[in-house]
Formats: sequence, C-alpha cells, structure tokens
Amino acid sequence: MGGSLSGGRSAGLCIISRAAPAGTGIRAAQSGRAPSQRIGALVAAFLFWACAAVAQQPGQTITIIVPYTPGTGPDILARLLGQEIQVRWRQPVVVENKPGASGNIGTQVAARAPADGSTLLLTTSPFTQNVSLFKSVPYDPETDFAPIVHLTDAFMALAVHPSLPVTSAPDFVAHLKAHPGQVDYASPGRGTVHHLAMELFKLATGTDVKHVAYRGSAPAVQDLIGGHIGSMFLPVHVGLPLAKDNQIRLLAVANNERVSVAPDVPTLSEQGIQGVDIDFWLGMLAPAATPVPTVERYNSALNDILRTPRIADTLKAQGFVAVGGSARDFGELIAKDLAKWRKVVRDAGISPE
Repeated sequence: MGGSLSGGRSAGLCIISRAAPAGTGIRAAQSGRAPSQRIGALVAAFLFWACAAVAQQPGQTITIIVPYTPGTGPDILARLLGQEIQVRWRQPVVVENKPGASGNIGTQVAARAPADGSTLLLTTSPFTQNVSLFKSVPYDPETDFAPIVHLTDAFMALAVHPSLPVTSAPDFVAHLKAHPGQVDYASPGRGTVHHLAMELFKLATGTDVKHVAYRGSAPAVQDLIGGHIGSMFLPVHVGLPLAKDNQIRLLAVANNERVSVAPDVPTLSEQGIQGVDIDFWLGMLAPAATPVPTVERYNSALNDILRTPRIADTLKAQGFVAVGGSARDFGELIAKDLAKWRKVVRDAGISPE
C-alpha cells in the first residue's frame, strides 16, 4: 500500500478534489445537465468524496495517543501496531503518552483532535469505567469517538501473599468471611481494572476486603510481594513469574475459561464463584467525525496485522490474546461495558469523585 491511507495515487486525487465547487455531490451531478457535464460532475463528486474520506497528505504523521505511561500494556501494544502500520503504509507513526486522571487527560486530547484519520486513541477498559467513577468526564465514550477495532484481551488473576492460609478461591472467601475487614487488597489506583475487579468479587461473594490504592502498579505489586498487602487482582502475565518464584500465590483467573498462558490456574467459575468475568480489553478508536471509509481502512489493516502469526505470538508473550472483529462489534462491547460498570459502581457504593 502507498504512502497514505487511500493508496499510492490518492494524494494526486485529493489535490484535484479541493478545486471541486461547493455543493459538488452525486445529487448535483444527476441534475439536468448535458451528458458530458453530468459525467464530469460525477467524476468530480467521486474524487471529492473519496478524498474527503481520507483527508491525509502523503507522509502525514499518524499519531496514536495512549492515555497511560510508557511501558504499560497499552503503550507496548501501540508501539507494536504503530510500527506495523508504518511499514505497511510507508507513513510515519508516532505514539504520544498523555497519562493522568485514569486516562481522562489523554482521552480528552484524542476526542478534540482533527477527525481526518491522523489521530487515533489506543485505550483500555477504564475508557468505559471512568464515566461512573468521576462526577465529570471530559468525553462521552459513545458520541465522541468512532470505534475502530477490539484489539486484544488480557486476563486478570486473583493473587494472595503466601502468608495467607488459603490455596483456592473458596478458601479465600471462607477466610474473608471469618475475618471481615481484616484483609486488604491493593490496586494501582481508584477506578483501575484491578480495583473494580475486586469490588465485583466482593459483590459476588458477599465479602469485605479493604481497598488500599497505590500510585501505579509497581508499588502495589511490590507491597503484595512483601506481605504488606494480603491480596490483589493483577494481570496474569504479571503474576505468573512471581507465582513461579513463590513470591505470590495465584488462586484463580477471572475469565470464563482457563487461559493458555496459565493452564494450571483454575477459573473462578470452576471454583463455584460466578459473575466475576473481567473484560480487560484494549482497543483502537478515532475522533467521532472520522469518515467511515477511513475507519474501515484502519479496521481492515489492524485485523490483518492481528492475524499475522508473528504478531499474535508477540502479543501472547506480553500476556495479550489478539481479538479483532468489526467496528460495530467493538461499539457493542463499549455499550455493554458502560452498563456493566455503572451497575458495579452503584452496587458497590463507590461515590464518584
């Protein structure tokens, strides 16, 4: 594919299309003109709409905004996919990290970016959760963005420090009920997937675990390893090496079925705990007014990239499972998540900040 989203020759077409008179379109081309005029108008209309759908110039930089710090899962994925797009389209791609406010800062920047296909947002589940956790969020997940594709899923595991006398999820529930409020759990911050996963677990099991919010994943995990914190939901790929070194104990994965990277860790549902399926997804979006053909072009390219065995293997090594699918599928997931987390936040009695 050439140097712009629409292929190698589209740049020339776009230069021509800018000269099309105002109001050029199929309806105008079908008015009572001479045959040659109608043909010319149809050609002009085609060029106008084809270029309006792409809008980028040759070599224009594509910016992928990640509303989290470098080195996080979304950042790693953005750089991997950005490199692939750059090679395929021979177009520069940069990743901009704009962390803060549980992703709200970077998401707001992306929502206000030009809707010409030059700016994308790669984000994860708090995109939908924040609406219920904050009194005011500077974006609307459903009206300010055009979903492109559900990129990957990652999986969360319930972990405890080995000093807790439990070896399974039912053991943990029994221990919590025997010692209400005496066991605490860590999260990288209020409103993170880690936080809401445990709140969902508490609702499903009728238990009382005290939340301790940290500023980031690293200190939370370190205090779990050190025994300063009793429990935590964390990504499976983060917990596995620690469990192998007996620094923590993995009790269950919060998924409907066992995950390939941790086949020996049972699910919560296997152990009789239902309703704690954590949708920890990562996805790509664009500003809402981005033309449909541009969204579809990105969707097609990203699906193709995700199907590449080398990319799928690289993602698996990072703890991700490639998903893909249509933009509509991703939009439906976003709507489902909005409803799900509103209920969790309400039922857990979490007050919006």
